[in-house]
Amino acid sequence: MEEKPRPRRPDRRPGLAVGRVFGVPLHLNTSMVLLALLVTVLYAVFARRQLGLSPLAGYLIGVGFVVSLLGSVLLHELGHALTARRYGIGVRGITLELLGGYTEMERDAPTPRVDLLISLAGPAVSAVLGVAAVAATLALPERTLLHQLAFQLAVSNVVVAIFNVLPGLPLDGGRALRAAIWSATRDRHLATEIAGWVGRAVALGTAALVTLLTVRDVLAPLALPLVLLVAATLWRGAGQSIRIARMSRRFPLVDLSRLARPLVGVPSGTPLAEAQRRRTENGPPDAALAVTDPAGRPVALVDPARVAAVPPERRPWLAVDEVARSLATVPALPVGLDGERVVEAVQTHPGAQYVVTSGEDVVGVLHIADLAQLLEPKRKMNT
Repeated sequence: MEEKPRPRRPDRRPGLAVGRVFGVPLHLNTSMVLLALLVTVLYAVFARRQLGLSPLAGYLIGVGFVVSLLGSVLLHELGHALTARRYGIGVRGITLELLGGYTEMERDAPTPRVDLLISLAGPAVSAVLGVAAVAATLALPERTLLHQLAFQLAVSNVVVAIFNVLPGLPLDGGRALRAAIWSATRDRHLATEIAGWVGRAVALGTAALVTLLTVRDVLAPLALPLVLLVAATLWRGAGQSIRIARMSRRFPLVDLSRLARPLVGVPSGTPLAEAQRRRTENGPPDAALAVTDPAGRPVALVDPARVAAVPPERRPWLAVDEVARSLATVPALPVGLDGERVVEAVQTHPGAQYVVTSGEDVVGVLHIADLAQLLEPKRKMNT
């Protein structure tokens, strides 16, 4: 479980909207549905073996356990969400997915102290639920349905609470570590990067420890694939945190007035080959082509991908309008937007091109590849 600040990561998308809890939108990822089915079947087999129940009763118990487990995960994430709102940070929503869930906030915590409190709120909720479930387990008669459910919930919540406070991103403990380093260094980006590398160490350590315990028959072999999946997810999440930290450090370099490519306009109906010739003669090599109306105002933007799909021999006979998009359908970015807002905008509205505007005037075109190259100069880009 984690709380996820802006900007929205492109590889994370909310799932099916299922309602609101305390005003917070709740989403269910399809991966969580698959996990719920798997856990229902496995727990049903376990309950039938332990309690001597019928197949139908076993599956009903499996469903009940999954519902209780989802409730525990939701309460964990609500701990993050409500604490964030307590400190004036808006919450976009909570998403329950394959290995837990995440809370998406509208902005970062303003101080290390607030970051720390939000981070630890989720594990604190899980710890309280775990203690309550342990007490219920001790109070209920053994080898009964309620006893088994209480025991499994106790184990689940205690494990979640302990595992999530491990000091490495993207775990809650990693955010707490980041808050501590941030407080000491006054550098949030450096703190995020360090906590991300610690998160990778936690992922490797988790995989190695569970593999060793499985080989020595301390853990059941069935647990190994799931834990390795958890470790792989942690490794990927830690790497994403490192990447975001490095990108964020370069946000001040984003200047749309310099990054945007200039426009070369051609009248509507101009053959594509002629439009390309005019661009070569009248603009720099990276200039963008626009279709203009009779008054010379740009009304459409030529799509390079659609141009590349046109064979050269057809270009003298194809109007440039056929490979252009109306400007009304191209996302617009105000020229004065800062780096963080630019990244948030392009992640909210993914695309290859964006018109850069100054008031009602179009002053250029931002290619997403140019922005990516600026933010990640060492990353290989697909061409």
